[in-house]
Amino acid sequence: MSLSHAFGLTARIRAEARALGFFRAGIARAGETPRGRHLREWLGRGFHGDMRYLERRQGERLDPRLVLPGARSVIVAAMECPAPPLPERAPLRGRMARYAPGDDYHTVVGDRIARLLDFIQKEVPSARGKGYVDAGPVMEKAWGAQSGLGWIGKHSLLVTRERGSWCNLGVLLVDLELEADPPAEDGCGDCARCIGACPTGAIVAPRVLDARRCISYLTIELRGSIPRALRPLLGGRVFGCDACQEVCPWSFSAGRAAGPEEDEGFDLPALAALTAEGFAVRFGSSPVRRIGRDRLVRNAVVALGNSGDPGAVVPLGDSLRDRSALVRAHAAWALGRLPCAAARRLLETARDREKDPEVLGEIGAALAGRE
Repeated sequence: MSLSHAFGLTARIRAEARALGFFRAGIARAGETPRGRHLREWLGRGFHGDMRYLERRQGERLDPRLVLPGARSVIVAAMECPAPPLPERAPLRGRMARYAPGDDYHTVVGDRIARLLDFIQKEVPSARGKGYVDAGPVMEKAWGAQSGLGWIGKHSLLVTRERGSWCNLGVLLVDLELEADPPAEDGCGDCARCIGACPTGAIVAPRVLDARRCISYLTIELRGSIPRALRPLLGGRVFGCDACQEVCPWSFSAGRAAGPEEDEGFDLPALAALTAEGFAVRFGSSPVRRIGRDRLVRNAVVALGNSGDPGAVVPLGDSLRDRSALVRAHAAWALGRLPCAAARRLLETARDREKDPEVLGEIGAALAGRE
């Protein structure tokens, strides 16, 4: 392909990406992954917690040419998150990350990336490509920075000048030599608001996240019990956390008004009472579906315990009879956070009928006043 043809094709690809709904697309030359050393050190320190899948296919993560043999360019396209965060307006209302209430971004962005590849293959029928959206052995944020979309902020997320970090990324590897963008300059400067804003202290150094303490990890990735010491720090968050993004000056222009639809599903007692069928109806097309009903209810009962509201006692008592031992264990802890006679009676009754050792341990700790 001639240089002039490559430049023309690159311009058409960028235009098509905008037509598909991406606010910008950047291009980098395929090669060894930027921040590969950072990845190795991060994994070596165990900061990925139970996300063992990140340990696999490291060779491909470090070089996309092993993912798509012959890859020559990495296209990274950014789409704005479709929904704003829900403020905690009352003690018995929870909140989710900004991206959670809308349609699953994996599906939305993945469809657009597939259509972008179709466009490229119509332009160059012999072209080969592979697309990824927050899955597979591709470091989206590192390539987003390398392609000029933005830079890695001190919270470890990609920050763009147009939308801050309120964006979802899609990556397309192609075996075409396209016009590459220069990496973006760091726009953080001396600002460290994101580090100070993290409720759990998960940002242990600039651009170094200990995922084991991150609320997004604890409410989404972690399958088992949330560590007791961290539960109070979750507050009313039931799926993800935007604290570090909300204080970033680059994110202020992205819009914050909540829509009426988002007011419907975040009532904490209602979340705690969800059945499997109700969960599928309410969250079947959203990113929340990936954690399943039990983990979402686990998170909701923790938030009820953190509310300090006497109105949480009854729904938590119901959760002590949940079919999931994971939910019952966290409900016991949550009732222990509500120092009233009704909560204690519920715990004592549950102790007499409970068989699961972990749940019994949580009940005993709650009755003893130990968090």
